[in-house]
Amino acid sequence: MTVPATEARGACRAADGRLARARRVRLTGTGRPAWSALVVLIAAIVCIPVVAVLVEALASVGDSAWPRGLGEMVVTTVALLAAVALGTTVLGVGLAWLVTAYDFPGRRWLSWLLVLPLAMPAYVLGFLVLSTFGPAGGPARAARATVGTSGFVEWLSGPLGAPVVLSLTLYPYVYLLSRAAFRGQGQVTWDAARMLGASPWRAFRQVLLPLARPAIAGGLAVVMMETLTDFATVQYFTVRTVSVGVYLTWKGSFDFASAAQLSVLVLAFAVLVLTGERILRGGARYDARGGHRPPAAPTVLTGAARWWAAAAAWSVLLLAFVLPVARLVWWAVTATAADSSSLSTGRFAMNLANSGVMAALAALACVGLALVVTHGVRVTGGRLARAAAQLTTFGYAVPGAVIGIGVLVAFAALDGWLEALGVAGGTGLVVTGSVLGILASYVVRFLAPAYQAVDASFATISPSVTNSAFSLGSSPWRVLRRVHLPLSRSGIAVALVLVAVDAVKELPLVLLLRPFGFTTLSVSVYELANENFWEQAALPALLIVALAIVPVYFLVRQVRLAEPHRQELS
Repeated sequence: MTVPATEARGACRAADGRLARARRVRLTGTGRPAWSALVVLIAAIVCIPVVAVLVEALASVGDSAWPRGLGEMVVTTVALLAAVALGTTVLGVGLAWLVTAYDFPGRRWLSWLLVLPLAMPAYVLGFLVLSTFGPAGGPARAARATVGTSGFVEWLSGPLGAPVVLSLTLYPYVYLLSRAAFRGQGQVTWDAARMLGASPWRAFRQVLLPLARPAIAGGLAVVMMETLTDFATVQYFTVRTVSVGVYLTWKGSFDFASAAQLSVLVLAFAVLVLTGERILRGGARYDARGGHRPPAAPTVLTGAARWWAAAAAWSVLLLAFVLPVARLVWWAVTATAADSSSLSTGRFAMNLANSGVMAALAALACVGLALVVTHGVRVTGGRLARAAAQLTTFGYAVPGAVIGIGVLVAFAALDGWLEALGVAGGTGLVVTGSVLGILASYVVRFLAPAYQAVDASFATISPSVTNSAFSLGSSPWRVLRRVHLPLSRSGIAVALVLVAVDAVKELPLVLLLRPFGFTTLSVSVYELANENFWEQAALPALLIVALAIVPVYFLVRQVRLAEPHRQELS
């Protein structure tokens, strides 16, 4: 039987339509539920510590008492947050406006050198301040010799030293965002305010500063989260915050319930900080309609004003980075000269090896998971996968004390299940108290920067490249191995470096989770500083600072590349 031509053409068109729909399904990624499930699973793993803390705290309500002095810890935490917020705002916003609005000697160098204090961990600067301004320090001895008292010098070695140290090390977060906001407002905004009769100070206070409020709020939120996470620096200065209470409760009594309850309180502080950031923003958003125009031309300072401006900016950089690094170098040289064998034998070599191994494992784990998440979002394209991918960055916004206790609770439950199955270690513990806990906390904490770096690299790969590979019959794993990995090598390398350096610097999580006898560079600095062995702590501290400069360089480079009109008017 002969088929009419019209029916044959219709059948061909129908077949072509089915083939096109099948190809669209294949290219857009629907029909790959395994990859979506994998992304969701990784996101769930990141959230497990917080969920574990909440479950443990709720289950122990009424069974355990809150630790003594809780009210004092809460008041101290609020006071510290307020003091650090004030200090970082004054330094960050003030320096950002100074280098943006005025031209003075060294301004172009200072605009980027002022970011360097980010490479100085607060627990390193803290023991340097203690050794300098303590009763045995040079300034205190000089004050006693000249005026008979050193009380006005030693105040920096007391509780007031904690907000000073934290402000000096954290202000670059506010500085970077404020500087970008001031530059983004352009010449037009400044000229409009001045034409309406506003003085320079009034134009800054009533026009430019409110427009920069969202950026300042974002920087302050990061500063507050870092302050909440810290419980090493504040202990130097005998400041007992809620995070310190978590650490002391766990290390002192190994009480899961009380530590979990305090961790929930720390988490509540974090939620309040993020809520305050939203309120401070007030729904404000700066719309740079004149974004194609250059930034405002800086006012050239003359006379003594130009030198006062330079002195103010250089003073902050000297106090926060240059002088501390110089003292670390001096101590490291003198300590090494006194005991040259300390570099190759003893605790330093072991601590360096522990830090290197943990940093390498953390970098490989975080970047591997980030690759899976980013690739999963690319090949599925579904809303669920995209939402889960954003959830993997959740851990970076959670205080370290919460993550640490959450990992302990989760691993204790895992130990119970393994023991019920007949798998048990010599002490009844299989994973709790092992380096697996530190590695798990690193993954939760540092998956966010790894994902951001890898995702930025994937964004440079055109979707047509991925679709072409699928149209040739490649599986998702083959596309990852043969297409996405080679094309995103630079982003992967950056992610590896960022996570590794963050892992070397990390202190609170290691203090909470490390097994007996396991010490890293950061822990050795903390322990030596607590015992007043300043010179011995200098070498590992200097190595941490040197490594921390690497991500600061990447940050500055990224900001500079993202800034439009980098050539400023002179």
